[in-house]
Amino acid sequence: MVNVWYDVPRSHEAAPMIEPFEDIAPAGETLTDYDRSHIRLYARLLDATADGANWREIVEVLFGIDPRLEPDRARQVHASHLTRARWMTETGYRHLLNSSSN
Repeated sequence: MVNVWYDVPRSHEAAPMIEPFEDIAPAGETLTDYDRSHIRLYARLLDATADGANWREIVEVLFGIDPRLEPDRARQVHASHLTRARWMTETGYRHLLNSSSN
């Protein structure tokens, strides 16, 4: 079975293409530039979670953080971005649609 969210080859030669990120994702009720530039990351995070991937694997693949070396940071990055990704599916997308129709 192939995980769709994991589009980086699992080889030592290929380094994952990790986009720059903040350790804590935005938390307000306003769509931010950070949200707009991280939509793909949010989608991959939601896909991985829906596929039942372990959060440690997710944070290592998507954020390049080794959860064994930085467990607190890894948990914080994962939790805040997953919360924001879920917010995007429930509320944030409306802001995105409204801004694109203006």
